[in-house]
Amino acid sequence: MATSHLTLVLFCALLCNYYSVFAQSESDTCGVIPTSCPCSSYRSYDGSCNNLQNPSWGSANTTYGRLIAANYSDGHSSPRAAQSGNPLPSARLLSTAFYPNLSLLDISYTVSAMQFGQVIAHDMSSLVNIPGGLCCTEDFKMLANPPDSCFPIPVPANDPVYSQYGYTCLPLSRSATDEDFNCLGNRSRVEQITSVSAFLDLNIVYGNSVSENANLRSFVNGRLIMNNVNNQDMLPTHPNPTCSTVGGSNLPCYMSGDPRVNQNPDLTILQTLLAREHNRIADTLAALHPEWEDECIFQEARKINIAQYQYIAYYEWLPIFIGSLNSLTNKITYSTLGFVEDYNPLVNPVIYNEHATGASRYFHTLIQARIQLMNENRLIESSTRLSDNINSPRILESSSNNFDSLTRGMCTQAMEGADVYHTSEITSNWIRTPETGVIGRDLKAIDIQRSRDHGIASYNDYRVLCGLSRAHSFLAFLDSISLPNILRLQQLYETPDDVELAVAASLENPVLGTLAGKSNLCILIRQFYISRVSDRFWFERSGDTGFNLGQLQQIRKASISKIICDNSKSIERMQINGFKTVSFFNPLLSCDYLPSIDLSLWKDATCKKCQDTTSTITTKTTTSVTTPTTTASIASSTTSATTPSTTPSTTSSTSSITTPTTNPSTTSSTTSATTPSTASSSSSSMEETDGPCDAYETVYY
Repeated sequence: MATSHLTLVLFCALLCNYYSVFAQSESDTCGVIPTSCPCSSYRSYDGSCNNLQNPSWGSANTTYGRLIAANYSDGHSSPRAAQSGNPLPSARLLSTAFYPNLSLLDISYTVSAMQFGQVIAHDMSSLVNIPGGLCCTEDFKMLANPPDSCFPIPVPANDPVYSQYGYTCLPLSRSATDEDFNCLGNRSRVEQITSVSAFLDLNIVYGNSVSENANLRSFVNGRLIMNNVNNQDMLPTHPNPTCSTVGGSNLPCYMSGDPRVNQNPDLTILQTLLAREHNRIADTLAALHPEWEDECIFQEARKINIAQYQYIAYYEWLPIFIGSLNSLTNKITYSTLGFVEDYNPLVNPVIYNEHATGASRYFHTLIQARIQLMNENRLIESSTRLSDNINSPRILESSSNNFDSLTRGMCTQAMEGADVYHTSEITSNWIRTPETGVIGRDLKAIDIQRSRDHGIASYNDYRVLCGLSRAHSFLAFLDSISLPNILRLQQLYETPDDVELAVAASLENPVLGTLAGKSNLCILIRQFYISRVSDRFWFERSGDTGFNLGQLQQIRKASISKIICDNSKSIERMQINGFKTVSFFNPLLSCDYLPSIDLSLWKDATCKKCQDTTSTITTKTTTSVTTPTTTASIASSTTSATTPSTTPSTTSSTSSITTPTTNPSTTSSTTSATTPSTASSSSSSMEETDGPCDAYETVYY
């Protein structure tokens, strides 16, 4: 009897915990809300009209979602503090205490795996800063009264690095919120704004508005604008370059769909390859359909390019980070040759603040200190410091071979391990420029400070959310964190409830078969599940928004290695999986032997659906939304937690997977909140417009 009672308690606890997989932002009153949506087989650029019942869901310039309500020190917007009201420990002090400059390589995975993660992170969300004055003095001292738009990081007097230069302050601007945009509504707590669409839609390539997209297109044969440099296509030059000045010049400085494209050379390479791939597809479609107009070629090439990217992200990249078993168990991916028909219009495609500000930033630990250039035999030709190339991509054009040499290096060099160790290239040299001298900023301290700015709840709250017990003493963290790190936490924090997700989750032991600890893994699983099932244009769906079965089977041949092969000048060999290091089981092969998408299956495609954009579907915005539960389990050889749920059922046919209609359910759990969808709004045209973020500054880290 006692055992049955315990089982029931655990069942109910897990059920309540996992309701929050669908926790939404409290309101989406920000952004442009269309009053009607075009009948189109293609995505909008800003993400609007993906959900026909709630057309602003997932669109640019809307708020982040939450798994757990924000914990602001004043209950409204002030950064999180200790329960006592005292300031939390200096983020810089925590960085030096827990994240030493050591290198322990993960010999299984390449730098490209880490770098593709940044592509995905930038594609899913982008913070904007509140414009304001200086957050520190010009010589990096604390201001007596910093502007309200600032949240500077105090530097301890005995800091091992910055004290040598007299620094007592590291600048940080606060993230813009719905209150700054005058769209807070009747809510008591502010929520940060993301300036990009929430979908994995390659907005980093295509932009987040009609006007952004227009600046990137040639409007000839469906192609994107490229510059020919060293006999290869490079991204166009930005008309207002903001790259670091070296030797009197800040060029090259590229323009793409995302202003962060120049942050580091490997990021620039991947975005360039994806833009080249669009043009390669467009050229093939133009040859297959000489009767098609530019717009039709462009949109179909964009659709195929996004589909390949989604396949690579979910089936090639994501299992490395969350584990193949977790991907399948939690219905994030499917083992099927057919369609996947579990789109759920009740699910709001928000990007969780805990994901953007916490779990995804944990993987900064994977960053390598040096960038390697390699020849075709994968021998190192040279290397350069990462910090010498931040916001300065000139190395890509300084030699005709550098682009391909850097690409080989990225796909061969092992990334750093998923552990507590962080290279000093990001903990004291981040965004180091000729203007800032020999020292830079601390990205890990920024991650911690940013989480406070966003009011991310206590690590203890996320333990409960993710199936762990609430710790009433520091030693109770032993189920996930090593004793030496627990003793440091006890020394620096007043109580276990003061310990932060951005710190403690990064100290957790990784779950076997994954690259994350239990808390971060829990958040990643929830995020990537809703990002797929909430996307009406997901590549595995049938119908006009998707592909026919033959085309879908071609999309599933995509790989990061083949995209590199098809869009480089001199790379002739790649390993089967470019995210994994070269080995006996992942050997270098001639590019000709890698699976290739046969675009001739688009020969019979018609332009009818491209042109049928005049009729519209009148949208109806609901005043509230409730959400079904879903499977969310973490699998490893040592830990497993499964939850009751409504899951898609597999049909007997191998050609599709369908999901039954789910009965919405609500919960009053404090760890999640079902929330109203877009509230009242002024009417707006179905034409996409640039959002209010144009007046704000993009966060580049």
